[in-house]
Amino acid sequence: MGPNSPTFYVLLVIYLLGAGCSELPISGQATATLEPTPTATTIPTSTAESTQAATQPATIHIWLPPQFDLTNGSPGSGLLRERLNEFTSRRSGTKVDVRVKAVSGAGGILDSLITANAAAPLALPDLILIPRDVLETAALKGLLFPLNDLVSPLDDGDWYAYAQQLAHLQNSTFGLPFAGDALILLYRPADIAEPARDWPATLNLGTALIFPAADEQAQFTLTEYRAAGGQVEDQEGRPMLDMDILESVLTFFQSAEAAGVMPFWLTQYTDDQQAWEAYNQAQANLVVTWTSRFLSALPVDTDAAPIPTLEGVPFTLANGWVWALSNPQVERHPATVELAEFLTASDFLSAWTAASGYLPPRSSALDGWSNANLQSLAEQIARSAQIFPSADVMTAISPALQQATVEVLKEQSDPAAAAQEAADTVSGP
Repeated sequence: MGPNSPTFYVLLVIYLLGAGCSELPISGQATATLEPTPTATTIPTSTAESTQAATQPATIHIWLPPQFDLTNGSPGSGLLRERLNEFTSRRSGTKVDVRVKAVSGAGGILDSLITANAAAPLALPDLILIPRDVLETAALKGLLFPLNDLVSPLDDGDWYAYAQQLAHLQNSTFGLPFAGDALILLYRPADIAEPARDWPATLNLGTALIFPAADEQAQFTLTEYRAAGGQVEDQEGRPMLDMDILESVLTFFQSAEAAGVMPFWLTQYTDDQQAWEAYNQAQANLVVTWTSRFLSALPVDTDAAPIPTLEGVPFTLANGWVWALSNPQVERHPATVELAEFLTASDFLSAWTAASGYLPPRSSALDGWSNANLQSLAEQIARSAQIFPSADVMTAISPALQQATVEVLKEQSDPAAAAQEAADTVSGP
């Protein structure tokens, strides 16, 4: 078998798929394979049952991002591990093999899906946990399989709107929502008696509100723009920015800069981690960050509220993770979907999201939260959340929004000129 032979290439791909993955010890086992609890052997009593038993996979293969690693010692990881063990105990002869892979980059989930799909499709996992942007890319490349005929519709009112948006693409359901995260305002109640709800109240805070003004995705600016009614696509689906609405956002930023609420030094922060560190170093008493930072740690000196918007109507942008089908063997899909539904059942999501610090994707999952204040906050944030625009739209509008934000806060441009330039840049010649 030479290095140029097809067999050699397929074996190499399978080896590479394993590299970068870690088989994790679960419940004292030597690998990530979850063994079923011993039960009596079931003998099929009909041809249909025999066929079903023969087509059900003996092992369901799962890929997880690192933050959901079953062995990281967090309460959430323990609950997820127990849930998978419970599933195998209910299905005689079924195992679950869990591997951890980075979401992006060489050897990551998306890269491995592309590689295996081209050369070794039998090496593809059955179920993957991925964020929305990866779902978009993978689905458009034909690497995921719709759940339309395999699950109940997600429009029954229990699933939050943002969760439905996470799972849907081009009129198809490509995933079952598992966890959400959204932008939120954190503050120190010892110094801020009442968090601002709208723009006028924000200007009267008298202290800095930290956010990563040079964020390459311009997430906070985009949130304020969308909350004010700004659209990001025209009627033909092309990226756009409404110049007038963007000017109103930038005018608010200009006034906030003059009032010391959004000082120019915010432009040194390029990501959420830097903004969060500045808040922890007491450089200010307010910060825009992710809900998970608050819910997972519950810092004793900090409280949370919705982001202030133009008229005080709660609105935020959210991201999240969904379980998606990635194995082309359709006979494996029913058992895999059964596992995905088991992992997104309300009772489990209630306990898991409360322990992990994520927003639940469905309202019934909040019923089991024991802290009434956190329950109320999470409900308000989840109901006011919409997902970020598609990756293509973000690529088109984010640089323009970032530049406009930085120029206004640095007093290098006035809001009208900055808004005009941003709108023209996105629309093109």
